[in-house]
Parts: sequence; C-alpha cells; structure tokens
Amino acid sequence: MNQEILSYLKELAANNNRPWFQENKPRYEVLRQAFIDEVQQLINRIALFDSEIAGLEAKNCLFRIYRDIRFSPDKTPYKRHFSAYIARGGRSSEWGGYYFHLEPGNCHLAGGIWCPSPKLLKRLRQDIYDHIDEFAEIIENPDFKATYPTLEGETLKRMPVGFPTDFPYGEVLRHKDFCVSTTLPDEFFFAEDWVEQTAKLLEKLLPFNRFLNYTLEEYYGLI
Repeated sequence: MNQEILSYLKELAANNNRPWFQENKPRYEVLRQAFIDEVQQLINRIALFDSEIAGLEAKNCLFRIYRDIRFSPDKTPYKRHFSAYIARGGRSSEWGGYYFHLEPGNCHLAGGIWCPSPKLLKRLRQDIYDHIDEFAEIIENPDFKATYPTLEGETLKRMPVGFPTDFPYGEVLRHKDFCVSTTLPDEFFFAEDWVEQTAKLLEKLLPFNRFLNYTLEEYYGLI
C-alpha cells in the first residue's frame, strides 16, 4: 500500500489545490485509513521493545494533511507527506518518541525531542552536561551512529549561558533540539517486511529516547 500512498502524494505535489484534492477525496480517505492501519502495526511492534508505547492508538499519532498557511509564504493547502509521531501522548507530545514520514524521495525516520519549551530545553542541556559520558556513549555508539549519524535541528552560535565555553561537547549543548533522523529510499517501504525492518531501525533510538525521557520524568516530578 505504501507504493500507492507515495504515488498519490507525488500527484498531490503536482496538483496542490483544493479542486484536485476534493475530486480525489475518496482515494485520499482510503489511503489515509491504510496509513492508520500501518501506523498501528508499527505501534504494536514498537511496544514489544518500548512499553511506554503500548496501548497507543494510531489515530492519535497522525498529523493532519492540511497545512497551516496563515503565516507562510507558501500558500499551497496540503502537505506532501503522510506522517505520524509515536510517543507517549501522541502527535503533540513533548516526550521523546518515534517519527515516521512517507514522502516521495524523502522518506525518513526520526526520534528524540523537537522544539522543547525554553525551561525544558534548559533542563535537558543540564542533564546532558551532568551525564555527558552516558549521553556520548549513546550517540557515538557505532551501530546507532551508522543509522543516525548526527544531532539535527537549529543550534546557537555560542554556548548557552551557564555552561563553560571549553566544554568538550559544546556543539551538543548548543542544540535547540535533541533529535536524529535517517533517510531511506522509497523502495524500503515497499517490502513485505517493511514494518519489521522499520521497527528494527527505530529500536536503535530506545537508549536515546530513554535518556531524554528520564529528564522529562524528573522535570514533571514523575520519579
């Protein structure tokens, strides 16, 4: 079904307007339901190695296809991808989790925490600083690094206030997000066992997410 989803998304990118979308709405609804079913399969598989995901419903993890164009110079009304964020609390969660993105020529998986609040970001930086050996061991593990080579997202030009400028992992603390990703060919998701293979790649994120989520548990007084 992923081949049909990507074919539809390719056509949508070339016809990103309301008349075309409405004309093809029945097709979209079928493919969206198929994607929901696939995400549920992925959730159930992830729950085998991450118990925090158990019981999560796919419908609460999916992002809408409609774009928020109020403040964007790009006024096309629809996203060019199907995506879901599998984490405690679903798509709007602050918790570190697993991101699944289908887009022609740009299919990828990701994990970690994106755009934390300023207070949470400060706490994450402090915990990384205090436990840098543990964090570095996770992100520099050869198996992890082969799939998720580097931290991504926006960074500060200078060290954040309160941390020594000569800290060996200063580039880590300058990050405003703590997330990683891996891009995969479209054909990866056409294989019969793509759910299993995807889950194996996402499982590599478990120590990374656990480190970040431990900070959240402390931050919210859950431990």
